[in-house]
Amino acid sequence: MKKFIINGLAATVMAFSANAMAADFVAGKDYTVLQNPGKVDVPGKIEVREFFWYGCPHCFKLEPYMQSWLKKLPKDVNFVRSPAAMNPVWESGARTYYASEQLGVRKRTHLALFDAIHLKNQQIFDQASAAQFFTKYGVPAAKFNEAYSSFAVTAKVAQSNQLAAQYQLTGVPAVVVNGKYLVRGEDGKVPQVVSYLINKERHSK
Repeated sequence: MKKFIINGLAATVMAFSANAMAADFVAGKDYTVLQNPGKVDVPGKIEVREFFWYGCPHCFKLEPYMQSWLKKLPKDVNFVRSPAAMNPVWESGARTYYASEQLGVRKRTHLALFDAIHLKNQQIFDQASAAQFFTKYGVPAAKFNEAYSSFAVTAKVAQSNQLAAQYQLTGVPAVVVNGKYLVRGEDGKVPQVVSYLINKERHSK
């Protein structure tokens, strides 16, 4: 049932995205122009960076819309997930996400973590509970713990914090387009606005 709910919600994004390019979105209302623009990871590509926390119900609601949007990701766009780490509980989630990347299981665990927390009410908010969760995906607890506390994961968490501070984020979900624009929300309007801003950046070159 967990995956069916995500996919079912994702299907509704089509109704929102049909007029994405035609919509006229307004700065200060539909998105925010950031005071401290950031650099992008891949020069020459338009970056879309999504800040999230696994325990955030709004992030859970937004996820199917972003998943649907990602299926048609333009070639000139680089999508990056940045798990927010603005407090100790969130940092555990960020370390869990980056550990899943390092261990090569992110594609199997990302949505599964959202579903376990929000559909099954599992409290996966610390290292021990995350390590136990990952054993279901063939990752021994010792191997997970090694990745969780690794230098590489620690560095990525620090980068996420630095960017969140630079963009003056106060919560999640938050989607930053090309280091210049902040989009907030939890429904199908978010990818609409993101697509609009991507097009805006294309025409500004």
